[in-house]
Amino acid sequence: MLENPRSPRVRAVAKLTKRSARQETGLFLLEGPQAAREALAFRPDTVVEVFATPAAMERHQDVRDAAQAAGLDIVFTTESVLDAMADTVTPQGIVAVARQSPTSLRDVFDGAPRLVAICEEVRDPGNLGTIIRAADAAGADAVVLTGRTVDPYNPKVVRATTGSLFHLPVVVDVELDVAVARAHDAGLRVIAADVGGDDFLAQRRVLAEPTAWLFGNEARGLEQSARDLADLALRLPIYGRAESLNLATAASVCLYETAFAQRAAG
Repeated sequence: MLENPRSPRVRAVAKLTKRSARQETGLFLLEGPQAAREALAFRPDTVVEVFATPAAMERHQDVRDAAQAAGLDIVFTTESVLDAMADTVTPQGIVAVARQSPTSLRDVFDGAPRLVAICEEVRDPGNLGTIIRAADAAGADAVVLTGRTVDPYNPKVVRATTGSLFHLPVVVDVELDVAVARAHDAGLRVIAADVGGDDFLAQRRVLAEPTAWLFGNEARGLEQSARDLADLALRLPIYGRAESLNLATAASVCLYETAFAQRAAG
């Protein structure tokens, strides 16, 4: 059992809360039973280590069974060791380490996708995680992240996806113009979500076609150069008195409206 919170092994895991360590090792941190459960269910090949307190393994025997099925020995630790490893205050007794496994842009667009989310300079980890989760729920084929977007393996992003990070392809660190060009080559219409765009309802019919949504920064939205890459821009109407919609909320509406339209047409 690991008992020393200052041991080299514990410190190596704890360093994965920092982007520099994730870039150097190609690894990232999973905290809590839900993240470990989803990784072991959908991408067991990426899971490197599972750490847990004995009490947590008693509560989450499905995680123990999945780890054993993946050929992994669970490393038992004290609560203080788990606390030292984790980014959260309450890691719920389980922490795992996994290999980063981004998908290539070519693989996404060679697969004839019909719904893709492209994120340009999305900086808030909670927003990005929620967009990935919404894309997964709406049945999107992939999420593409430009190099100006927050690291999807940031612990806060991983937690916000609630496991969706392991359910659909995620492309990282691409240039926006390259992503848009590949979307066009694959026959997708690129639509910018922008407050200066056309009214959503007036253009709703176009959503039945293969679509790539382009989402921008929380505070500034999309720069003009980014909007110019899109085929059109649409804005969600505000019917009440709200000043605006949160980015992740707006993205969820756009993705689900497109999923509805495509399924109705299909």
